[in-house]
Amino acid sequence: MLKKIVLDLETQKSFDEVGGRGKNHLLKISVCGIYDYSTDRYQVFREHELARLSPLLQTADLIIGYNIKDFDFEVLQPYLNFNIYEVPYLDLLQEIDKVLGHRIKLEDVAQATLGAGKSGSGKEALLYFKNGRWDLLEKYCLDDVKITRQIYDYALKNQKLLYKDFFKVKEAVIKIKEAVPRLGVMHQAALF
Repeated sequence: MLKKIVLDLETQKSFDEVGGRGKNHLLKISVCGIYDYSTDRYQVFREHELARLSPLLQTADLIIGYNIKDFDFEVLQPYLNFNIYEVPYLDLLQEIDKVLGHRIKLEDVAQATLGAGKSGSGKEALLYFKNGRWDLLEKYCLDDVKITRQIYDYALKNQKLLYKDFFKVKEAVIKIKEAVPRLGVMHQAALF
């Protein structure tokens, strides 16, 4: 079975706290949530547990996310002992941008494609972290992983995504191919 991993993370700090955008590597991870297709399992990792996440990502056939190339990977890279950009990845936001020529919020894609939106916002996630509300933080992160997974599954099956553009629902043709196994990569079993 292919080892595809859907990934989303939340940060400890806001852009304002690190001196603005472009300094994603300074934001620090509060939690990172994944869904692993090979085990059909959702997991969440707090910052001190990221060493357990590293081998799962390094051996993935494909990492899937929404804005992972320019955000999640930049935040995650300081925690890894390998170059995350060398693992095959699919950034759904990047695919939408290629077709439409502009970015669209995950919320707008989720509402139109799935009929349901996100369970909160990044600002709320920061407050959950600052207030020690790990239960709410982990739930919010995994909710985004679930939404991203459902959007990916829809796009893979239908070769399109729907999105809200003001009051209209529009369609973006997204050509997504199934991942292929990576040669020479030993897959890590998730034993935790």
